[in-house]
Amino acid sequence: MAPFQNSLIVFVVSLLIGGLGVFVGASLLAGSRNYSHAVVTAALGSLVWAIVAYLIGGVPVLGPVLVFLAYLAVIKWRYRTGWITAAGITLVAYVTVLVVLAILSNVGAGLGTDIPGIPGV
Repeated sequence: MAPFQNSLIVFVVSLLIGGLGVFVGASLLAGSRNYSHAVVTAALGSLVWAIVAYLIGGVPVLGPVLVFLAYLAVIKWRYRTGWITAAGITLVAYVTVLVVLAILSNVGAGLGTDIPGIPGV
């Protein structure tokens, strides 16, 4: 398979895993049961994270905080929650993705650690 096809497959699978993390968090904390909504949220969150990180992420101390707040704003907006619930969804998503990655690494599915939709994973 061509390198581009491999990259595309890894991106799609990674985005689906990121969406799973958001889905679990939103299910537990916002009562949402829509996986496709979670995948779109993960994609939008990843895009916003990348844009804001590019624009102001390098500003010492304030940059990373604003990048994270931009990501939380996407979660807050998509699930119509407060900031605390959005942060909780993000935390649950992060932990969920780490667990899924640990399981996949044990079965030999090396996706790496860059999961779209879940920053820093």
